Amino acid sequence: MTVRNATYPLRMPRSLKTAVEKLSAQDGTSMNQFVVMAVAEKVSALNTAEFFEQHRANADRKKFRKILNRRGGQSPGPKDQI
Repeated sequence: MTVRNATYPLRMPRSLKTAVEKLSAQDGTSMNQFVVMAVAEKVSALNTAEFFEQHRANADRKKFRKILNRRGGQSPGPKDQI
């Protein structure tokens, strides 16, 4: 699989750049890698929130309550074990 990189001229306030420089040095990464990971984390969080928002409409609240209210402490069934 070929990964293609794109460049993007990023402007940010000096105070934020100083904070990123400090944190990336503490993290042992380059500023670029730190910013890429921060953006990836944000995209992942937004995609996760969107996933749950889309699937919320299909939720069966009665089944959910049944699972929450079931008795615990039971050993795994034969199909639950590896």
